[in-house]
Amino acid sequence: MKREFVVIGLGRFGGSIVSELIELDADVMAVDIDPGLIEDYADIATQAVVADSTDETALRSLGIHNVEHVIVAIGENIQASILTTLILKELGVPKLTVKAQNDHHEKVLRKVGADKVVRPERDMGIRVANNVVSNNIIDYLELSEEHSIAELHVSGRIAGHTLIDLDIRAQYGINIVAIKRKGTIQVSPQADEMIEKDDVLIVIGSDLDIHNFEKKLFH
Repeated sequence: MKREFVVIGLGRFGGSIVSELIELDADVMAVDIDPGLIEDYADIATQAVVADSTDETALRSLGIHNVEHVIVAIGENIQASILTTLILKELGVPKLTVKAQNDHHEKVLRKVGADKVVRPERDMGIRVANNVVSNNIIDYLELSEEHSIAELHVSGRIAGHTLIDLDIRAQYGINIVAIKRKGTIQVSPQADEMIEKDDVLIVIGSDLDIHNFEKKLFH
């Protein structure tokens, strides 16, 4: 079953998140008050809607309160960003990720209920999208257009297996460069290293291979 997201605000940051989430096979409702921006994303997003996110009635009519994760990517209008976050929280949205412009804006967003506050430019959109699309991907850093480093939280499914048991490099084309465990980090782990629950694997490889690995072993 596809995960569902709503992205409010289709500037460079919000637009890049919409595009990347779609690439990651998620369902995305794109919302903006500007009809021109909605037109730009009508053929990209699963659904693109013109709406004023500071209007509680408008948000309620879209059923946004039923969506698991909403990303508020409103640009320069700090007042609209804060009011939108407040309304979404009051509507009961389970998880809110919100873009902040500065320290003061971030503090207010946290006070009104934002679960996660980010302060990126356009090049951070891909990183945030990869972070929110999976509960196992803790962090994601682009190395190039096709290769990245990712931190993956180990679930019970692969705990108790050694690296050689999983044969990760041969089967998935990625390399585990380090393991974080209980506040320590082990660089270049040996093939007979046993993976434990709640370990964090730091992996490097192509974006496609990383996501294939995460889907097959963590779901």
